Amino acid sequence: MNKRIIWFCPVLPAILLILNSCSKPLEWPPSPLYVFGQGEADTTQPADLEGARDKIVGHYAHYDVVAYEDTTTRTTMRTFIISYGFTDFYMEDGRLMQSDRFVHAEQKLSRKNTRSVFSDEAVQAIKPRVQEVELSLKEGVWHIFRPESPSLLGIEGDPTKPLSTDPNDPALTDPDNDGHPGVTVRISVGKFFSGEIYITRREIFRNYLTLNNDGTLSGYIIDLSEQFVVGASKKILAQESNTLQYHDTGLSPVLLVKVDPEIDTWEELLQIRDEIFPAEPEFLHRNKEKQK
Repeated sequence: MNKRIIWFCPVLPAILLILNSCSKPLEWPPSPLYVFGQGEADTTQPADLEGARDKIVGHYAHYDVVAYEDTTTRTTMRTFIISYGFTDFYMEDGRLMQSDRFVHAEQKLSRKNTRSVFSDEAVQAIKPRVQEVELSLKEGVWHIFRPESPSLLGIEGDPTKPLSTDPNDPALTDPDNDGHPGVTVRISVGKFFSGEIYITRREIFRNYLTLNNDGTLSGYIIDLSEQFVVGASKKILAQESNTLQYHDTGLSPVLLVKVDPEIDTWEELLQIRDEIFPAEPEFLHRNKEKQK
């Protein structure tokens, strides 16, 4: 998911299953995935910093996609982590602050019939720190930069230091309350294989946003997060993967849309999801290509 990131998020986390295969990896969809900020309403940008802050302050529904690639296996594994949540901008002692909260995440894998599921309980355990953002005016458009503010998931400690790789670290926690250390990821391959891995993460992400004429905020995410597998339900799953964010930032977009402050749960966001957000990205599997 903070997604990843949100977070998240990015915002949201890259969790990949290492599988051997001789097939060619599926291609990424065209980049950039979406064109945001095309609304016609209110076609002028605020003239000064105070006006920009006033326009940005509010409660937003949060949608982001982060593209990851793992080249450590015989074939490349490509993944989209799609995160949903809420972002609030507010003023505090003359500073514009950003607060993120994630509620749901989806993972789209380039290998057909392979699924990786991160529970809502695990997603909601991701708690990015509140961060002051920086505003700048470039060529008549306001830009918002959220610097990274590392936070830990599944382990306690100093988030500014590298993640512990000790599977027996006494600082391990169980934030999704399922009886296993760290947070649980459920993995399945068709009807033939299923299992779980238990991970910790150090969430590290930056957001680059633009204030659009229609009042939405859009941009892209840079994810530098760390992850460690602290256990697994099956021995074959107890291994690491070298997963990195794909270099094309057009494949890692974020969109924030102002919504009623009363909307603050995944169930409520899901009801309006298709009205305010674009469709989720999909990998084109070969059986679909043959139908063309």
